[in-house]
Amino acid sequence: MFVDEVSIFVQAGNGGNGSVAFRREKYVPNGGPAGGDGGRGGDVIFVVDPGLNTLMDFRQQRHFRAQSGEPGGNNRRHGSDGEDLLVKVPPGTLVTRENGEVIADLVHAGETAVIAQGGRGGKGNTHFVSSTHRAPKVAERGQPGEAGWVTMELNLLADVGLVGFPNAGKSTLISVVSAARPKIADYPFTTLVPNLGVVADYGDAFVIADVPGLIEGAHAGAGLGDTFLRHLRRTRILVHLVDMSPETGRDAVEDYRIIQQELLAFSPDLASKPTLVVGTKLDVPGCEAVFERFREALAPDAVFGIAAVTGLGVSELMWRVRRLLDANPPAPVERREPVERPSVRGFRVVPEGDRAVRLVGDVEHRAAMTLWGNPNAENYFVEYLRRRGVVQALRRARVADNTEVWVGEGLLFFRDDDLTAEEPEDSLKGK
Repeated sequence: MFVDEVSIFVQAGNGGNGSVAFRREKYVPNGGPAGGDGGRGGDVIFVVDPGLNTLMDFRQQRHFRAQSGEPGGNNRRHGSDGEDLLVKVPPGTLVTRENGEVIADLVHAGETAVIAQGGRGGKGNTHFVSSTHRAPKVAERGQPGEAGWVTMELNLLADVGLVGFPNAGKSTLISVVSAARPKIADYPFTTLVPNLGVVADYGDAFVIADVPGLIEGAHAGAGLGDTFLRHLRRTRILVHLVDMSPETGRDAVEDYRIIQQELLAFSPDLASKPTLVVGTKLDVPGCEAVFERFREALAPDAVFGIAAVTGLGVSELMWRVRRLLDANPPAPVERREPVERPSVRGFRVVPEGDRAVRLVGDVEHRAAMTLWGNPNAENYFVEYLRRRGVVQALRRARVADNTEVWVGEGLLFFRDDDLTAEEPEDSLKGK
């Protein structure tokens, strides 16, 4: 089954917590703090595997989590870093966030991109020694790893794209010139998913893509067109197949013009690609007359005729494709550049109910690395907020006495015109 778009959840590893420890060695009476740092959390990394051409595997597994870092130990021992999680994706995979921001556009074999970054390990208490704190009992919690849903969109990488109405002979042609074996039947929309084939008998090998048949209005969602037209964006040339069978009752020239208009409506760049026009099914009785009128309406030298079932004209067409590819060497792949997420600086006070406010901004990052429940760590965080001017900001916002102040998952209190990590006595009595 071919899958070309899917959403998955990625979770990078959390950093390990820093350690609060002191040296306890014989003959060393004043050993001092010796808590080690936590290990870094593992990243979630996508790597391009040229052997893949579908996102089917991601329908079976939707959650990907990297390993978290280990906590720090005694004697300044650093916690082990979490292992990165490598996720194989096919060439042409575009990765975006839920809001549409591009994270990575992966094209070349072996190319990698960090999709979710692991958290930094927390610092041990050795980092908090100062002239006034000779034996700190403070350490950092490991930074949480990045997490969230991302969308993966596959844009197939092929040299040649086959386009045309349903049942125009695209699947038959690709089955004749390559090892691809698409489903072939005498009814419209036999091909429901794109097929890739490698053509190796006409000079240097090239990749040919057969996309499901287009109909009028495909660019706006009619039929299957708008779902798969994007797979033609990175092709070098197009081969436009037109059914010459008189039994269809259709006008071949009109069919050709409809498809050209659909390509133009979907993407002017796509419509301007070098294109070979091919009349198909010339082995069917009555096709020769239709084909001659078709050639005269366009340009006699610009139209080829084939019968893929019997092999008529196929070799000549493929050599012409080969020469056109040589005349249009691969251009640098146009890719969508990742969006750099701006770093958050500063903070603001946001009301939350009658007796609560929340601090939003860069102070949340420090809060995420605070060991809540550890009085020493909480008091250290309060001192950090005072230095950042949070108390003055709360005063300017006219925050009432005994108001709850939330920072991330941490709860502080604004009491007596100052910040504190201690709950008011009246709230303790009610517990």
